[in-house]
Amino acid sequence: MKLAVMAGAALLAVLASSEAHAEFTVCNQTLDVVNLAVGQKVDNADQTDGWWTIGANQCVNVIREEMTNRYIYVYATDVFGHAILTGSTEMCIERRRFSIRGIDECWQRGHIAAHFLEVDTLEQVRWTFFLTGSNP
Repeated sequence: MKLAVMAGAALLAVLASSEAHAEFTVCNQTLDVVNLAVGQKVDNADQTDGWWTIGANQCVNVIREEMTNRYIYVYATDVFGHAILTGSTEMCIERRRFSIRGIDECWQRGHIAAHFLEVDTLEQVRWTFFLTGSNP
């Protein structure tokens, strides 16, 4: 009986610890496959990372560690590379997988400038952004 109680407590601890993980999830509610890039502050510097490919009606955890930023920036394209979100924050991207520190002078540094949409997570530890056909 003690073993069953200890196993149950261990399982509960694992479940509780998995629920404590913060994350930023993007759900693609369009009928198309999208490619996603994300911008955030990392070690007090702006950083952009990409790409995540998200199928129609699929979700992907794009930030899996503790969320420490209130604002997360997202940029999405269709499979042809056309932007499908309209944002006002200019950040840097690349055509292939990337991780870029800094958002200034994208062109001068050999990157592509793109307009990311600012997402206010309201300082929550978990946030899900739903990409729909009607995003601003």
